[in-house]
Amino acid sequence: MLDRILLEDFRNHAATALDGAARFNLLVGENGAGKTNVLEALSLLAPGRGLRRASLAELARGGGSGGFAVSARIAGGDTTLGTAVRAAQLNRRVVHANGADIPAVRLGEWLSVAWLTPTMDRLFADGAAARRRFLDRLVLALEPGHAALAARYEAALRERNRLLGGDAEPDPLWLDGIEAQLAEAGEALTAARRRVVERLGAALIDTPEEPFARPALAYVTDTPAGLAQALREGRRRDRAAGRTLAGPHRDDLAVQHAAKRRAAADSSTGEQKAMLIAIVLAHATLLDAARPRVLLLDEVAAHLDPVRRAALFERLRETDGQYWLTGTEPAPFAEIVGDAAVWEVAEGRVARLS
Repeated sequence: MLDRILLEDFRNHAATALDGAARFNLLVGENGAGKTNVLEALSLLAPGRGLRRASLAELARGGGSGGFAVSARIAGGDTTLGTAVRAAQLNRRVVHANGADIPAVRLGEWLSVAWLTPTMDRLFADGAAARRRFLDRLVLALEPGHAALAARYEAALRERNRLLGGDAEPDPLWLDGIEAQLAEAGEALTAARRRVVERLGAALIDTPEEPFARPALAYVTDTPAGLAQALREGRRRDRAAGRTLAGPHRDDLAVQHAAKRRAAADSSTGEQKAMLIAIVLAHATLLDAARPRVLLLDEVAAHLDPVRRAALFERLRETDGQYWLTGTEPAPFAEIVGDAAVWEVAEGRVARLS
C-alpha cells in the first residue's frame, strides 16, 4: 500500500500530506475541491501521462513555484517513489525511487496502478485510440516492460513516418533498419496485448452475469505476422497517405455484452458502465501480488444503484489491493466507510476525518 503521500504545488494543492492511508481511502468534498487531483497525482507514480493525460505545464499550481512534486512511500518498506517538474525545465519530468533518478518507464516495476474515471464512461463509444490506451494501461500493470516496448515502437513509428513524409525519396536501406525495429517491437506489443486480453477473458468467464453485465473481449488486429515485409511492401501506399497504415497502432479492443451478444457501443449507458467496472475488477484479480496494487476510482459510486454499489464494494473486499475513491459525501460509501481512512478535501486542502 501507499502511505505518506505528499503533493507540492500540484494542481490546486499547495502542500498536501496524506498520512495513515488504509486499504480503503475515501476523499470527500464538493466538485472542484481537488479530490480528483489527488488521484491524478497518484496516477503519475505509474509510467505515462496520468489519468487525465495532461501536459506537464497543466499540472503545476497557478501562482506556485512553477513546478510541482509528488511522492509516496510504499508501506512496510523503505521505498519512496516520486516525480517532479522543476520550474526551470517545465518540459522535463524527473522520476526517482529512493532518491535516485530512474526512467519513468521503470515505475511499473515498483507499483501496479490502474484507474476508472467518469471520462472513461465513453470508452466504448469513442474511437479505437482510446481503447488502445486503456488496453495498454491494463497490460502495463501486468507486464512492466510494456512501457519500454511501447516507447520503442512509437519512436520507430515516428521516424518511419518522418522519412516517408519528406520531400526526397527515403533511403531504402535506412528504411529497412527502421522497419526492422518497428516490426520487432510491434510484434511483441501485439503479443503482449493478446496475452492480457486472453487472461482477462478467462477471468471474466468466472464472473456472474449480474449485477455487472459480463463483457466478452476480443483483440482486433490486421497486423500481419511478417510485419517487416508488409511495411516494406507498403512503402508507396504509406508515402502517399503520409503515415504508416499497418501495425498495432491501428488495432482495437472489441467489447461485447456477453449475455445479449451485443456490442458494448450499442448497449445502454448503465450497461457500458457495468461492463467497464467488470473489466477493471477482473484485471485487479490478475495483478502481481509481489508489487503493491493501487486502484483509483473517481466518482465510481455516483451513477450506480444501491445493489451495484454494494456488489462493487464486496468485490473490492475480496480482491487484494489499495483503493482510493472519491465522492461528494460519505453516504454512498456506507458499506466501507467504517474501514476506510476518510479525508475531506476543500479548495486544495485535505483534513483527516477518520
